[in-house]
Amino acid sequence: MKTFNMIDESFVCEKCGKKVKKLGYTARDHCPYCLYSKHVDINPGDRNNSCKGMLKPIGIEKFKDSFKIIYLCEKCHKTHKNIMAKDDDMNKIIELSKRA
Repeated sequence: MKTFNMIDESFVCEKCGKKVKKLGYTARDHCPYCLYSKHVDINPGDRNNSCKGMLKPIGIEKFKDSFKIIYLCEKCHKTHKNIMAKDDDMNKIIELSKRA
């Protein structure tokens, strides 16, 4: 079972350069503007992954009453999934849904 370490912090996106605010209701794990993430965790919030590659959004899948963004790490080529945030750019989400 995965452990979850709640880290909700602001950051500057390494892909698009925009300042990203804390999410406020759960851990912020990707940029709401370009949807990119960073391969930093082994278990959610642990920051123990040595890869540190950029996670490129490549698709989307239905998850409960929301969606998960499917990522491909540009460095190690592993896939990863993050739950969509309420403030994610819906045009980017729709764009991803057309790729499936």
